[in-house]
Amino acid sequence: MMETRIGAEYEWRCDRGHDRYRATVAEQLTGTGCGKCRANAHAPAALRDAGVAFMNPGLRTRTSMTEQKLRMLLGERIRLHHRVNAVRVARAFFGRTEVWPDIIVPQLRIAIEYDDPGRSRRAHVWLKEASDLEKDEALGEVGWRVIRVRAGGLGPLGPTSVVCSRLTSEVADEVIAMMRRIRGDASVDAIVLPIVDPALFHDDSVC
Repeated sequence: MMETRIGAEYEWRCDRGHDRYRATVAEQLTGTGCGKCRANAHAPAALRDAGVAFMNPGLRTRTSMTEQKLRMLLGERIRLHHRVNAVRVARAFFGRTEVWPDIIVPQLRIAIEYDDPGRSRRAHVWLKEASDLEKDEALGEVGWRVIRVRAGGLGPLGPTSVVCSRLTSEVADEVIAMMRRIRGDASVDAIVLPIVDPALFHDDSVC
């Protein structure tokens, strides 16, 4: 049996797809030994811009019909910013210093994710669930909070999860209520859309 010494150096493969690198067991246990990951996380530009929501024009992600419905339901309740699709983070996440939440509310520094296991029943479980948690941690490090709408039998992934069997107007109301618990009523009220009375559009001249 070969002994693994804490100070011995080995060749490792970066989980985020970077080149292979050499590092000791101690370096690997106490933090990433990948030079690219360390450089990305601590570069001055990355630290300066960390937490900033922005538009990445080259981003191409597929959006499910349910995610679009969630955006529509929330858009009926609060002012959504449609010119941002990414948030800078202070660590490398799959080789990039940005993450792409489903819905971004930059006024509150809140990201909203919709999770369900999909037809394969394998999405957002096991290793993919661990990736979701890492994404939440990366956002948390730069002052953002994540609300996860968990459907299709998925359990909560933290105290700010909203668990449901299917997406409804009531679920959207729960997300808004969660925003209030996270950021307070005053901050949320500042972006809540006014409720329009349908009677204002009634024409009495029409019989």
